[in-house]
Amino acid sequence: MGSDVAKLVARMEEGLAGLEADGDPARFFHGVYLRTTVAVGAAIDAGAFEDPAWVEEWDVDFADLYLDALAAHRRDPASAPRPWQLALGARADLPPEAHVLLGMNAHINYDLPQSLVRVIPPAEFDDPAAWDLRRRDHERIDRVLASRVAAEDAELHRAGGRRTRLDRALAPVNRAASRAFLRESRRKVWANAGQLDAARRRGPEAHARRLADLEAAAAARVDDLLRGGPVLVRLAVRGFGVLLPPA
Repeated sequence: MGSDVAKLVARMEEGLAGLEADGDPARFFHGVYLRTTVAVGAAIDAGAFEDPAWVEEWDVDFADLYLDALAAHRRDPASAPRPWQLALGARADLPPEAHVLLGMNAHINYDLPQSLVRVIPPAEFDDPAAWDLRRRDHERIDRVLASRVAAEDAELHRAGGRRTRLDRALAPVNRAASRAFLRESRRKVWANAGQLDAARRRGPEAHARRLADLEAAAAARVDDLLRGGPVLVRLAVRGFGVLLPPA
């Protein structure tokens, strides 16, 4: 495991200990994220990526956005970005898998386009070969995430997730749905990253406006998930991701 990912894992382990000591429901998403980060580090070591140095830089940058939001929310909930206010402020009595879904939604829809723009300079957005390289490694990250679904389902069950007989019977369907949601959200994330890249070229004010648009859209999607009911049905109809309209 690269030194930067190792430092990230240590930071996340320390954070998880604090969340567990406080009984904070954020521990469910945080635990999943920690285990996934370890898996990504192992994939980097195994040579799964074309540009492992870039993947490590991106992995750490992406996680930093979540960790900063978590620290802000624990310090003063109102200071966190709106998607994270909703996800981290959700009712503690929701099942563990609900907290994970909310955290994933906020992190992918709001943080991921920002992180991609932070680690991909404008010149690479303009270079089809560089752009395709970054997209291919991003898709490989999704494969790591998809490979963790069954294991994380078992972890959440041990953490207190509620499983009916129907839930167990539908587990393969839900895992297939998770992979489909990742593919769908990835397409939207890259489109939104393109919007943020175009905005940053127009200047700080334009970028700030587009980031505010993204924050509002991501918060609305988290808020929709908080309504309960047939969440998977709504996701199937509306999608997991959000898509910024052209500026």
